[in-house]
Amino acid sequence: MIYRRFVGFPGLENRNPFSEIENMRRQVERLYQGFLSPYARPAAGVFPLVNLTESKEHYALRAELPGVRSEDLDIQATANTLTLAGERKIPEEKQSAKYHRRERESGRFSRVITLPGEINPDKVEASLVNGVLTVVVPKAEASKPRQITVR
Repeated sequence: MIYRRFVGFPGLENRNPFSEIENMRRQVERLYQGFLSPYARPAAGVFPLVNLTESKEHYALRAELPGVRSEDLDIQATANTLTLAGERKIPEEKQSAKYHRRERESGRFSRVITLPGEINPDKVEASLVNGVLTVVVPKAEASKPRQITVR
């Protein structure tokens, strides 16, 4: 009778002893995915935030790079990717300085942006004005939309 109480109880015979651990793992994974959702913003630091727009003729990339000089940037373009790399340099505070908040970081950064279509890497233009980098990337002729007339 005791055997039947424990073994014959509905739901216990097929219960995995690690099911609670698996349940916790799924909950942690859901929480972690919430931080990595496409709507989440990257943490503050030297990782540049970007906007990518598209028109008929080109893609336009705008990146926030406050405190970065144009000499410290390396921009490379291939068939359908754009690479932004560089270094943000922030003057060091005196050793006697006591921080109450430190959110601005210096250091190297690199970001690869995959573009939705083929580009013409030879005609890419970039400008840096007031800490905003604007990169205009012309589309390749093959990826531009064509008007087709109906006869």
